[in-house]
Amino acid sequence: MNRKLSFIKSLEIQQNFRIQNFIFGLLFLLTACNPQQTETRERISLNRDWQFFKYTSDSLADQLIYDVRPAINEGNLVKDADSKPTEAVEVESTQKVLKDWILPTANDFINDSNNKHQRPDGNPGSDFPFVKAGFDDASWETVNLPHDWAIKGPFQTGWNSEVGGGMGRLPVNGVAWYRKKLDIPETDKDKRIFLDIDGAMSYAMVWLNGNLVGGWPYGYASFRLDLTPYIVPCAENQLAIRLDNPNYSARWYPGAGLYRNVWLVKTNPVHVAQYGTYITCENVSEKSATINLEVTIDNDSESDANVEVLTELFELKEAGKRAEEATAVFESQISEVKSGKSSEFKSSIVVENPKLWGPPPTQQPNLYVAVTTVFQDGKPIDSYETRFGIRSLEFDPEKGVLVNGELIKLQGVNNHHDLGALGAAFNKRAAERQLEILRKMGCNAIRTAHNPPAPELLELTDKMGFLVLDEIFDSWERKKTDHDFHLIFEEWSEPDTRAFIRRDRNCPSVIIWSFGNEVGEQYTEADGAAVARRLYDFVKEEDRIRPTITAMNFAKPLMKMPEVADFIGLNYQGEGIRQDPMFEGTERIQTVPMYDAFHEKYPEKVIISTETASAFSSRGIYFFPVTDKLSSPVRDGMGGDSEQMQVSSYELYAVDFGSSVDKVFAAVDSHPFVAGEFVWNGFDYIGEPTPYYGARSSYSGIIDLAGIPKDRYYLYQSKWRPELPMVHILPHWNWPERVGKTTPVHIFTSGDEVELFLNGKSLGKKKKGELTYRLRWDDVVYEPGELKAVAWKKGEKWAEQIITTSGKANSLQAVADRKVINADGNDLSYITVRMVDENQNFVPKANNQVEFSIEGPGNIIASDNGDATDMTSFTSLKRNAFSGVVVAIVQTTDEAGTITVTAKADGLKPAEIQIESIK
Repeated sequence: MNRKLSFIKSLEIQQNFRIQNFIFGLLFLLTACNPQQTETRERISLNRDWQFFKYTSDSLADQLIYDVRPAINEGNLVKDADSKPTEAVEVESTQKVLKDWILPTANDFINDSNNKHQRPDGNPGSDFPFVKAGFDDASWETVNLPHDWAIKGPFQTGWNSEVGGGMGRLPVNGVAWYRKKLDIPETDKDKRIFLDIDGAMSYAMVWLNGNLVGGWPYGYASFRLDLTPYIVPCAENQLAIRLDNPNYSARWYPGAGLYRNVWLVKTNPVHVAQYGTYITCENVSEKSATINLEVTIDNDSESDANVEVLTELFELKEAGKRAEEATAVFESQISEVKSGKSSEFKSSIVVENPKLWGPPPTQQPNLYVAVTTVFQDGKPIDSYETRFGIRSLEFDPEKGVLVNGELIKLQGVNNHHDLGALGAAFNKRAAERQLEILRKMGCNAIRTAHNPPAPELLELTDKMGFLVLDEIFDSWERKKTDHDFHLIFEEWSEPDTRAFIRRDRNCPSVIIWSFGNEVGEQYTEADGAAVARRLYDFVKEEDRIRPTITAMNFAKPLMKMPEVADFIGLNYQGEGIRQDPMFEGTERIQTVPMYDAFHEKYPEKVIISTETASAFSSRGIYFFPVTDKLSSPVRDGMGGDSEQMQVSSYELYAVDFGSSVDKVFAAVDSHPFVAGEFVWNGFDYIGEPTPYYGARSSYSGIIDLAGIPKDRYYLYQSKWRPELPMVHILPHWNWPERVGKTTPVHIFTSGDEVELFLNGKSLGKKKKGELTYRLRWDDVVYEPGELKAVAWKKGEKWAEQIITTSGKANSLQAVADRKVINADGNDLSYITVRMVDENQNFVPKANNQVEFSIEGPGNIIASDNGDATDMTSFTSLKRNAFSGVVVAIVQTTDEAGTITVTAKADGLKPAEIQIESIK
């Protein structure tokens, strides 16, 4: 048999793919018939049925700590988001810590062997009850992963709350344990067994069968632990994971727990390494492309191994299934891998007529998968798949980003990692819904503010064709909060950076690496630039293809920080910071518009606005009078109300250092060399509720926390989708208290002129001028009835919208974003309930309490209304509508069937909707 295999693989078949596919089919058929065949790789989800326990207070927690942390100096002090970061605080303690046993986990991502960590003798924590197999955890809570322990609340209110508004007023802080038994069969006794954790918030430390295996402190990092030395085959193996999530560790809601997926990976001793492939493309055209492949093979066996590495390329179809026939096959390579060592295998191939990856609507995000098979003694011992896309990237400092030769203006948003009412617990459908809503707005790019995303988010951006600015750090050595990343930067910045790049570098959607956001080192000139250079070198050593950027809100052209990264990233500086006269004489950052200055100093560097706007609004809320400025800060009587803690939706108001959408558009359009923008931000997020820190969530989203677009959404849509016929009127037209009073009407449209009618009477036509993005009728006198806007483009009727003064709420109206979903225990349907009057007109001021109920194989796992001040638990089945809308989130079970959701409110006709859950 081995002779047959050897003969087959020795044939010269590289030039004929049909023969190649036939032969590999025969090869696998032969090995499948061999009773001595060794199984290859398994990747098993460990998400179900964990036991969970959290100490009720830090004072009661065990002392198995990673390291000692400094005392809190600032507490829940409300600070501007652009406050100057400060120096780290030195800490001295004689308390025993476990850091030295955890640090060796990082060794695979430390290049200099002199800097690798030696594990000390001993086994800390081995006598602690929670790590022992015999401990009875039956009284603990049973949970499924991904799990965010804080999201169910309760919210903590008031200025003396333990967790303040900055971190979302939810109980994220504390020490908790997760336990799970692993059944390892006898057949796995010669396997390598790895635990892959996509994200654990934070300071994760892992024990198996009472043995401290290792851990990883950075809560956004994905990491792997080798369980093999501690596995007992043919027995139950007790896994125990301790997390310690400190308060004051972030400027926003970080979430808490095993909040991303967890996997058990089984391989043979000789296998493709973690993140062990690296694919790059060059000479890309529609006719051909050169694909370069690097494969790293680990030999964890006790003897040297002669291996053959063979990789086939397949197209990925829409459903993620690979094509039946290979598109191309790399020439196989044979080499020896020494025991306990790793070897790299490099090869290249030319693909004819490749299907290119690119952003819609003008291009398609075509994907391929590279299937790498490792052979030893003629038998396949590992199989490893790498998703990738074939595309060219060019960066022109006078134009911007070109994908496959086409100029693509970056119409991007920043998004934090929480998923609204689901918290930080990652759900692929929830993330997909966010991207779908953004795509309808015209968004084509995502900045992962300010940390590595879940791997599945990049699966979605690859599949959907978004461009990604992939970011890793919000702080370096200098701190923004007392317990943020600066505490571990010195020892973990290298492994965190290298692991991040290796994990994501094959994703075609990732086009730029960002290794810092508004870091304090901007202020320290040469010292800060030296820190930046160190990180820059790590990135370039791991990915020689993509450019780098740091997002700068303070550094100026003549300072040292802008010299380091390949591109210039500007947060708010392009349009100017605090240029309103009210800020004269203050100590806060004030900056004149800087696009020209940076372009003059660095004509060879692409400039991107990594954060723009930070405009504020509360969906459906409007305050009077309306500013006549292009952009205004928020104060009481100036678009804000500190008692209600709401901001006007006329979309002219912004954070002190930010600007309105209109001002940003004008600044970018006046500087065509700017590659585009990433708006702060796409979706409202939990925490950082500037300007009202008594609230729970932000006001800066284009879309609210429940996923309902604000008026601003349509202003972006009017600019970013000029081909879409649309017109949008604001405000709503229910103002009984304003009869006879001036009530400005503003219009957003992709057309070039609009005629406005009130109760059939024309209020005149207005046409957009240069650098004008909205049309304003600021002298409209309110009277109830009908507002109609008719948009025109190039002399032709383009779009029309009518809004009507409604009566009192009479009934509920329910709509599901998807009425057929998968019975997999994970899939979601979002049910949006609106208040309508007897004529089915939307009632924009209704705030009735709605109660949800469900029948069938599903659960209502959360509800929300987008109100930043609502302190009702996200898990509640009762919630007031906000500006006429409330949302419930339904999740399937593993059973198929019909799910019926009912929404009721006192005095209103109920709504009922059915969803089919299918296998």
